[in-house]
Amino acid sequence: MYFVYLIQCGDGTFYTGIAKDVERRFLEHQVGRGARYTRARKVVKILHTEKFNDKSRALKREAQIKGWRREKKLNLIKFGKPVI
Repeated sequence: MYFVYLIQCGDGTFYTGIAKDVERRFLEHQVGRGARYTRARKVVKILHTEKFNDKSRALKREAQIKGWRREKKLNLIKFGKPVI
């Protein structure tokens, strides 16, 4: 099982990633063992997660979300799906 997650950073930006255990990965981000992006911006909270049965699908979804503009990500967080 893999999860795609969106995290809010201290500067108001979002970080999107994948993990098998989102809570553990969030803690890694908090203590500076996560991505370089989150080390520089400090993580605040988990905003959204999606579950996938395989890594390939999770990676594809992660790439898709990373390509979105902020407004579309906000709609995903607010409504559980992007409003186009």
